Amino acid sequence: MKKVFDDPTIRNMEIKAKSYDCMADKEPGFGIRVHPTGTLTFFYQYKIDGQRRFMTLGNYPKMKLKEARELYHAEQSKVKALRRGSADGVDPVLDKKRKQEQRIAEEAARSQLLSVSELVSEYVDRHAKKFKRSWREDERLLNKEVVAKWGKRKAADVTKRDVTLLLEGIVDRGAPAMSNQVLKIVRKMFNFAVERDILKHTPCTGVKALAPNTRRERTLSEGEIRTLWGSMQSAGISDGIERALKLVLVTAQRPGEVAGMHTSEIDGHWWTIPAERAKNGKKQRVYLTNTALELIESQIESVKLSRELPSEEKYTGYIFPCPHKKKKQAMDSHALPVAVRRNIAWPLTDADGNPLYKKDGKPATENKLKVEKFTPHDLRRTAATFMGGMGFMDEIIDAVLNHVKQGIIRTYNRHGYDKEKQQALEAWERKLLSIITGAEGKVIPIQRKSAA
Repeated sequence: MKKVFDDPTIRNMEIKAKSYDCMADKEPGFGIRVHPTGTLTFFYQYKIDGQRRFMTLGNYPKMKLKEARELYHAEQSKVKALRRGSADGVDPVLDKKRKQEQRIAEEAARSQLLSVSELVSEYVDRHAKKFKRSWREDERLLNKEVVAKWGKRKAADVTKRDVTLLLEGIVDRGAPAMSNQVLKIVRKMFNFAVERDILKHTPCTGVKALAPNTRRERTLSEGEIRTLWGSMQSAGISDGIERALKLVLVTAQRPGEVAGMHTSEIDGHWWTIPAERAKNGKKQRVYLTNTALELIESQIESVKLSRELPSEEKYTGYIFPCPHKKKKQAMDSHALPVAVRRNIAWPLTDADGNPLYKKDGKPATENKLKVEKFTPHDLRRTAATFMGGMGFMDEIIDAVLNHVKQGIIRTYNRHGYDKEKQQALEAWERKLLSIITGAEGKVIPIQRKSAA
């Protein structure tokens, strides 16, 4: 079949059950292969020394007809020159194969020289940033735990034993859960390198986690909540960190989402967390109680003061901005857990500022928060637990927490639960205030619905 190629002709080519070729009239060897899927592929077909060659040029319409025709003529000129015996002659298919083999060889040579630091950068840029909302955490952990130890080493030289020793070092310093997280990210990075033919194998094969993956179940008691609320004022944390931690407890939202709060997301008593900021990619509406609004307003006044903005001026920007005034971004989400960890184990020093040590040689520390070890996320779980204790149904608590609905309810139940979320958060506020003040407030329990 031959046709004069133009855009209308190409767009109207018949789709058949089997692939077939349509050749361009008066353009020898230039054709289009029509696939059953509807894909149209430009190609150049020719013979060299009696051997038939087939060269794919590109798919239409991503490759325009003009571009395909120009490429066809360029490759045809090389073939004609080769037939004439000219030094400029080239067999396009063999040349393409040679260049591909050369590229593979160069990639293999590069992989032998690629440092761990360079691999980390490539993984973060080409994979983590594209596919993971938590890419900043990957980058932070890799730089802290991996680049710091292996940065200048060749990635191809890292062994299974190296990975095991890295994890053991993290466990030995008292962070077993962190070792599991590092293994997870390191394994993903080396798998990425193998998938991209950067490395031939991964040193993580057969490496197992050195600590059990325990489910987080820590919640704070009423006494701990009361103690923590008061102790934060004298702990080694900024006022902004204190207000952010309190907002996590008051709103039951994720620490990272609280840290990134922006004035544009707040409308009266409602805070809308956009999908791109939510961990599960689902937009969330959060009811802001009076306590939540007071914390936010107090934080805004503090930001104005620190940035020397007029008190009467309406503030627009991040509620918890980065402490570096030149950076227009939110506080780093890791600032909250870091502040909690530091204050739970605050280093003690003598009058001259020298660190003090216990009899066993370990650094002497003080718990400035005066409660047992916890994380900012445990505050969110604590709020949810108290709401459950007041009788609110799991569906409502899940709505407050922005958990994804499961099963068939995920498809058919599109109710937003705004009214119910407001009731739950207002009831939790009353309970929280009664805990903090030690005075019994009007905390009205909600009766659970009986099972059908």
